Amino acid sequence: MEAAARAEKSVQIEDSWYEILKDEFEKPYFHYLKQFLVKERQAGYVIYPPGSRIFAAFDYTPFWDVKCVIVGQDPYHGPRQANGLCFSVSDGQKKPPSLVNIFKELHNDVGCPIPYSGNLEPWAHNGVLLLNTILTVRAGQPKSHHGHGWEEFTAAAIQKLSDMHEHLVFILWGREAQMKEELIDASKHLVLKSHHPSPYSADKGFFGNQHFSRTNHWLQDNGIDPIDWNLV
Repeated sequence: MEAAARAEKSVQIEDSWYEILKDEFEKPYFHYLKQFLVKERQAGYVIYPPGSRIFAAFDYTPFWDVKCVIVGQDPYHGPRQANGLCFSVSDGQKKPPSLVNIFKELHNDVGCPIPYSGNLEPWAHNGVLLLNTILTVRAGQPKSHHGHGWEEFTAAAIQKLSDMHEHLVFILWGREAQMKEELIDASKHLVLKSHHPSPYSADKGFFGNQHFSRTNHWLQDNGIDPIDWNLV
């Protein structure tokens, strides 16, 4: 039965997320999105991240394992940068400026040493859903896949998390992420907001936001194991 169920999946995504979001995959916007991505590749555009990594955030952090959601914008658009987890790059890749600033705040907030690698997979395995609001991008063209359906899909995921979980932490850095706040029930979840960690805005309120320690205080106050933020 399980093998048959897997064979029937219309989208290759982690099983618990598939069950939660399967109605989305049948909606007109998602059919349009799939056709759009096919046309982009047929037109010769390079798309990031690779197809097998588009749903990596969901694959690494099953629905019922989520403790904290960090919401990003769209994937990195440089070669070999995007790995399907917001703000993360794979081992061996130079850390982008926003990630450098995230690690500075992490160190100043909870004392974690600044890691050599920018790969955030350990956070994802520890219950942190690293979710971009747009899951694909053309190489070299930021926000090029804006307005083609991903925003509706990721909004549905955030809505399901808010509705079906208790005591999550939602971390919203920057204007694009904060547009998702209306989807979150703040009466039972903690919503943390600040400026984006980009060098253009980090000094305006990202540095010193203490979101890492505040996340763990909330989780522990609600009887949930804290996040191990240490990547070293």
